[in-house]
Parts: sequence; structure tokens; C-alpha cells
Amino acid sequence: MRTKWAFLLCLCVVLWGAAPVQGTTGDVPGVIEGFMAKQFPDARSRFWIVNGTQWQAEDEMVVDLNTVVMSLFSLAPTENRYLLLIVGGKLAAAQNIPLDGTVDCQPEKA
Repeated sequence: MRTKWAFLLCLCVVLWGAAPVQGTTGDVPGVIEGFMAKQFPDARSRFWIVNGTQWQAEDEMVVDLNTVVMSLFSLAPTENRYLLLIVGGKLAAAQNIPLDGTVDCQPEKA
């Protein structure tokens, strides 16, 4: 019984120590929802889809985001695409890009 517990304890220590250490950008869905609420305050309904993410630095992330918004005054949904820069868990910048455009979110190389 002791060997079982010792083995389990060693396994837990090894797995915990081997866990990758990554920077954090905080609550990414919360940041996106905050952006959507500010960008489309008069929306009847809205949803978003993350196309991809790219880490730029330890606490810096670029999010490629598609949005679909139903306005209070229109029956047709409006689609948009944005690149969001999230730094330290906060929205630092947003850029509207074409829906069918290609995006290369790689860090700059000197």
C-alpha cells in the first residue's frame, strides 16, 4: 500500500514539474465580450468565433476574431473580422480587417 502511495506521489510531482510554463493574458473570453459590448452597444444579439491566436511575447497575444451581430434595426446579420491585441489581460488594440483577408500574426524580426 505504501509503494502505491509513493508511486502516485512521485507521478504527481513529475507531472506537475513538467507542466509547461506559459504567460497568461487573463480572461480572454471576458476581454472579447467586453470588446463586443463596446463595439456593438445596440446589438440585439451577437456572437464571435476565434479563428486563431498567436503569442507575441510572454503576456501578449493576437486574436483573429470573426463577429456576427444582429442589429436592433436590421433583420440581416452583420459580419466583421478583427485582430485584437491583448496585453496583460487587457485589450490594447483592435483592428478591423477584411473578412476574406489573410493574416500573418508573426512577431517582427529584426
